[in-house]
Amino acid sequence: MAEPELSVLKRQCPDQRIGAQERVAELAENWAETRNNRQTGIDWQFRTADARIRLKYLYPKIEE
Repeated sequence: MAEPELSVLKRQCPDQRIGAQERVAELAENWAETRNNRQTGIDWQFRTADARIRLKYLYPKIEE
């Protein structure tokens, strides 16, 4: 989930140079708070059943 959120942050923030790390942290915190208040989520398109087919090497077959 972190990678899509960072992508959104990058696209939504103005293209400017910020001189202090503290200012970057403050801006990111404000952005995250606004996004969380809107309850913005991720619409996952990759379902578990699809993952089991496409990534079968990661899903061991359990024999009963």
